[in-house]
Amino acid sequence: MILRQHFFNGSIATAFLLFGIYPNSLPAADRPASPTAAPTPSKIFTKADYQRHIEELKKRLPNDGFSIVIQPPFVVIGDEPAETVKRRSQQTVKWAVDHLKREYFSDDPTEIIDIWLFQDANSYEEHTATLYGKKPTTPYGFYASSHNALYMNIATGGGTLVHEIVHPFMASNFPACPSWLNEGLASLYEQSAERDGRIIGQTNWRLRGLQSAIRKGSVPPFETLCQTTTREFYDKDKGTNYSQARYLCYFLQERDLLQKFYRTFRKNVATDPSGIESLKSVLGKRDLDEFKQQWEAEVLKLRFD
Repeated sequence: MILRQHFFNGSIATAFLLFGIYPNSLPAADRPASPTAAPTPSKIFTKADYQRHIEELKKRLPNDGFSIVIQPPFVVIGDEPAETVKRRSQQTVKWAVDHLKREYFSDDPTEIIDIWLFQDANSYEEHTATLYGKKPTTPYGFYASSHNALYMNIATGGGTLVHEIVHPFMASNFPACPSWLNEGLASLYEQSAERDGRIIGQTNWRLRGLQSAIRKGSVPPFETLCQTTTREFYDKDKGTNYSQARYLCYFLQERDLLQKFYRTFRKNVATDPSGIESLKSVLGKRDLDEFKQQWEAEVLKLRFD
């Protein structure tokens, strides 16, 4: 078994837990939606397409301290030294894209997506307000689908970046995906590693709050989680939606069932829009309450230091 660790958000875990901040707290217009439309065929962008895109980007650069790297299907723009921006585009962006596509996604986003990597909090807050038109509501980073852009304070680590890369791929490959799986899968890769050549999520800061909720008996049934609307998932979260979804994905991953579940759910979404029946099928369970007891016992054994 080969295990290679990549991205960490452990240094910001305390801030998340104390203040209840989620990496992608966004206005409703820019949250990953759950439309019922079929996937849009992927467009292959040419070198000329990227060059035209870059020429337009250059007109919007906040200052001369930014460099641009083409990393299909993204364009990475950053105000760290040019070599650092290039390294991040290869070691974080390309690594994540290659592994996520191998695991789940056949189609690239239908638009060229910009990834803005700001070197620190001041740069992130100032330039995001200018480029996005409003101040960010999270200090870490977010995906703005309305702007075809990801905005990141890269000083907080690469975990949020990998999280947000999932969303434009999900939009082009599984547009009917409900928010619970969209965020569960994205959150899984906030703390990423490579095992036997495959991307995996590791335990992370979300575990402590989830274990506390399990001990209090406040984690809702999986039927409740899976049937949340987009608004209910984000706006009516009692504090466990993200962590419950993440560690369901983690449980499936550790049993080599996550990819199977994703493909089964995507195939059956027209008749199973919540994913409940697909989950039962993949788990071989008819009673999700009984499964929840098993899952909770397993989650309580996990550790994150």
